[in-house]
Formats: sequence, structure tokens, C-alpha cells
Amino acid sequence: MIASILALVAAIAIPTLPAVVPRDQPPPAAPGGQATLPAFLQSVIPAVVGIQAKIPLDRPSVLTLGPIRRGSGVIFDPAGYVLTVGYVVTDAAIIQVSLRDGRVVPARLVGQDFESGIGVVKLEGDGPWPAAVLGNSSKAAVGDATATIGVDSDNDLVVTQGSIREIKSFAGYWEYMLDRALIVAPSNPAFGGSPLINAQGEVIGVTSLRLGEPPHVNLAIPIEYFSAAQSELITEGRVKSRRPRPWLGLYTVPAEQGLTVVGASPVSPAIEAGFERGDVIVRVNGERVESQEDFYRKIWKTTVGQELTIVVLRKSRFHVITVRTIDRHRPTPASGNQ
Repeated sequence: MIASILALVAAIAIPTLPAVVPRDQPPPAAPGGQATLPAFLQSVIPAVVGIQAKIPLDRPSVLTLGPIRRGSGVIFDPAGYVLTVGYVVTDAAIIQVSLRDGRVVPARLVGQDFESGIGVVKLEGDGPWPAAVLGNSSKAAVGDATATIGVDSDNDLVVTQGSIREIKSFAGYWEYMLDRALIVAPSNPAFGGSPLINAQGEVIGVTSLRLGEPPHVNLAIPIEYFSAAQSELITEGRVKSRRPRPWLGLYTVPAEQGLTVVGASPVSPAIEAGFERGDVIVRVNGERVESQEDFYRKIWKTTVGQELTIVVLRKSRFHVITVRTIDRHRPTPASGNQ
């Protein structure tokens, strides 16, 4: 099974996911230690955790994200529920969570939302566990003071105080888009899953990506993406009340005309549909593709299981590819529930 997947992937190479997993050795936390941090951060710190996930080698995400992943998270419920970014725990078989008091506690994945990029894990044990307060980012504005609190591979805090530089939409090459994202600077090197804190000591986002050239910025997923789905993620493992989003599994980047295919997920419909690396997508169901965002919206307005007709430009010739979408959750084993 593994050999056949790798053979298919070799046909259209999967790119390395750019700067989405924290480095093993980020710089130390703010000089002077925790005692010098503002009181509103000290109240959150007990709830900030480090996460290590181990993924079986036959799982598809290993090809882009690796079998051992480290990230951060924040306990948001005294029962032991932890909010993090989904890619840290995707396909995880073993999850270990490091607490601020030095304990290492096993945990399990209970929910994941591929649309927002949010993941939720549950600590083993009764607690009660220290929990941070979830806020609201809807009134956040450019210039607002923030802090990002991450945990490095030595379980040391990495605290970066900064501000919101932009609030805008964001599209990633892996069929991912946020209508509203928080762009924060300076960047925290332990960004993956780190909570974004406002001046009131509330969690207003989950730090997900490092963007741009040095000096980098961080992208944080606004907390509202989680708040709207919190109950279902915990009890159902996904957001079942929302119409499933059609998924092709293509990796694309903007081109002068349309989008260039740079790879595909090994468990996606796209891998067997006949796409080749370098294909330029110009039309979907007869409609011209104007941008990456436009391409995603054209896919997502259809239904899961619908066959799409995609026109690509390949070596100066047009080719028509038909591909049937699937539910993004289908290739991934169902999460456990409460």
C-alpha cells in the first residue's frame, strides 16, 4: 500500500509545506523570564502546553508534515480540552502534552476542522486543569497589542509581544482559505498552535503559519472559527451540521493565467485524475479561473461527489480533465469523541 501511494505521488510531486511546523530550537523566551511578563500573560501561561504527536508511517500526511510533530496549544476547558492547529495532530496515533508544571500527559484527538485548520485534543485524566479564557476577535483592529505564547521542544516558553499588522483574507495552496485572518508581527518561532492573546488576557486566535520573508509575520486563525464549531468538534469529531466542502486535493499556486499545479495529496481524487505538475488550470465547468480564491469558490459551490470538468493548459495545448470531488474527512480515520 505504501509503495503504491509513493509511486502515484512521484507522478506529480508534493511540495514541502512552507514553514508550518515550528523549528526544534527556537530562540529563548523574553529576557528576564516569566516574572517580567505582564500580568495578563501570566494568567494565561499555566494553560499553555507543548504538544508532541507521533504519526504512523503509512498515513498520508507523513509525506508533507513528517512522522514526529511538535507544536503548542492552550487548555480552554477545565475538563482538559486543548485547542491547537490541526496539522500538528492530523493522523496522530500518539499524543503527549507537556504542562507548565513539568508533567507530560497523554492525550487523544477528539476533533478536527479542515476548513478552518483547528484541532482539539483531550488530556487523559480528570483534572481540573488550568484553563484560559476564550475571547472574541470580531472587534480586533490593526495596531492592537497582542502576545503569542508558544512552547519549544525543551518545554520552554517562547513569548512574543507584538501587534496586529493586518486583518485580511488568506488562501493557501492546499485548498485552504480563510475569509478573515489575523496577521501578527513580530513572528513567534514556536508558532504552530500557539494561542494569540489580547491585552485583556483572552485567547483571540490560534497561530497557524509563518509567512513571508524575514522579518516574518504570523497568521492566526480567529477564535470565532472555533467558537462556532466548539460543541460539534468535541462531541462529533467534525462539524457535521455544515455542508461538507468538496475536495480535490490539488496543490496550486497563482500563475499569470490561472493556477499552476505543483502537486496533490496522495489520497485525493486529483492524484488519479490525470493532472501533471506544471499544468495551468484555466477553467472549471466552463467558467474561467480568475484567481486561487475564485478557483476554491467554484469548487466549493458544488456538492461532494459531483464530477467537475477542468481545462488545463499543458505544453501549449489544452486538455480536459474530469474529476469527482470527495469529502475531505473521508481519507482520514474518524476522530474519537467525548
